[in-house]
Amino acid sequence: MKKAIITVVGADTVGILAKTCTYLAENGINILDISQTVVQGYFNMMMVADLSKASRPFGEIVEGFARIGEELGLQIKCQKAEIFEKMHRI
Repeated sequence: MKKAIITVVGADTVGILAKTCTYLAENGINILDISQTVVQGYFNMMMVADLSKASRPFGEIVEGFARIGEELGLQIKCQKAEIFEKMHRI
């Protein structure tokens, strides 16, 4: 299984979850786990996703998330789980 960690951070607004999840579905990416919270108007979400059946290369998926983030005024990051785990092991 090819896992990725997706983080979404920024001011809360309507449609963040819908736009993010629609993008995942359109690209054949399954959400394995999701956590979100809103604190004093700031939205924070972390997802673990399975990219095994993704319809696009990883680099294109990352670029698509960056565009969605710009549209919504958010910061959306997507990184391979293995890299995320190694970075946070230290």
